[in-house]
Amino acid sequence: MNDILPAGLTTTVVVPASSANLGPGFDSLGIALSLYDEIEVITTESGLKVVVEGQGAGEVPLDGSHLVVRAIERGLAAGGAAAAGLIVQCRNKIPHSRGLGSSAAAAVAGLGAANGLLAKAGRQVLSDDVLVQLASEFEGHPDNAAASVLGGAVVSWMSSSREDNQAAMSSSREDSWAGMSRSGEDGQPGPGSSGATPVYAATRLDVHPDIRIVAAIPQEQSSTAQTRVLLPETVTHVDARFNISRVALLTVALTARPDLLMTATEDRLHQPQRASAMPASAEVLRYLRNQGVPAVLSGAGPAVLALTTGDLPDSAVKYAEDQGFSLVAMSVSAGVSVR
Repeated sequence: MNDILPAGLTTTVVVPASSANLGPGFDSLGIALSLYDEIEVITTESGLKVVVEGQGAGEVPLDGSHLVVRAIERGLAAGGAAAAGLIVQCRNKIPHSRGLGSSAAAAVAGLGAANGLLAKAGRQVLSDDVLVQLASEFEGHPDNAAASVLGGAVVSWMSSSREDNQAAMSSSREDSWAGMSRSGEDGQPGPGSSGATPVYAATRLDVHPDIRIVAAIPQEQSSTAQTRVLLPETVTHVDARFNISRVALLTVALTARPDLLMTATEDRLHQPQRASAMPASAEVLRYLRNQGVPAVLSGAGPAVLALTTGDLPDSAVKYAEDQGFSLVAMSVSAGVSVR
C-alpha cells in the first residue's frame, strides 16, 4: 500500500530536449539539447488539474492520460508513495513530433517531479539509473530518455533480464527494484517479474567543447511509429558492419576527435529508409552533407541536426530556410533539473 503524500508539496522540473541515433547509433546513442520544458507540480487534497502552455497546448489531453501525469504516478509508486490530488502546470518549448524527444522529456519531467515530491516529503528519491529505466519503459527505447536524464551524450542499451545487465546497475538502483518489480507502464510486467520488460541502462559521454549544434526544424510533424514501419526486418552483414564501425568512431568523434564527425555520422540502417516519408528533410540532410556539414536526421525526424565545429555555410542556411526549416542554434545540455 503506497503512502499518501501530504497536500501542499511543490516541485519544479526543467527537462532538456534530446536527439537520438545521431546517424549510425540507432536506438542507442543520444544527446541532450538546450531546449527545455518546465513543469510545476503541487500536491492537493483531491482531484487533478492539468494546464499546458506553449507546445502542445490545445492538442494534448488534460486528464490522467497526460504523459506527465502518468509518469508522476509511476515515479511515486516506485518510491512507495501516491498523491491524493495534483496540480500540474506544463510550460513547453520542445516541439512535438519533430524528432527532438518531446515524449521522452515529458516522461522524464514527470518522473523528476515525482522525485522532487518524494524529496520534499523526506523520502528516498529514485536514482538516475531508475529514472532511465522507468522513462525508457514509457518510450520503448532508452536513447532519448537517457539523454534527458543524464545530459551530455549517452550510450544506451537494453537487456532481456536483470541478470544480463547487472554490471550496469548501481547499488541505489538495486535498492529501488522492489518498487519496480511488480509492474511496468500501464500495468505490464516489470523488469523484476517473469514478464518481458527489458532492463534499460545508459552511460554518459562528455562532449568535446568545440562541437556546436544547429537544429533545422520544419513545421511538418512525424511520429516514430509511422517511420519505424519503413525499416526492414533484416539488414545485410555489410550494412551492419558499416554501422558498427561508424558508431564506434562516433563515440571518439563526440568526445575527443570532432574532426572525424563527418565520417562518424554516416548511416545505412535507418536514414535512407525513412527518406521517402520526409522528402524535405532528406533533401536538407543531403544538401548539408554535400556542403561538408556533419548532419543527421534527429531521431525519427523530421528535424535535422548539424554537429559542427564552425558556422554553417551561408548557402546551407539559405537552402534549409528556403525549404521551410527554422534553424536554431543549441548547445549540449545537462540533464533534468529538479528543485
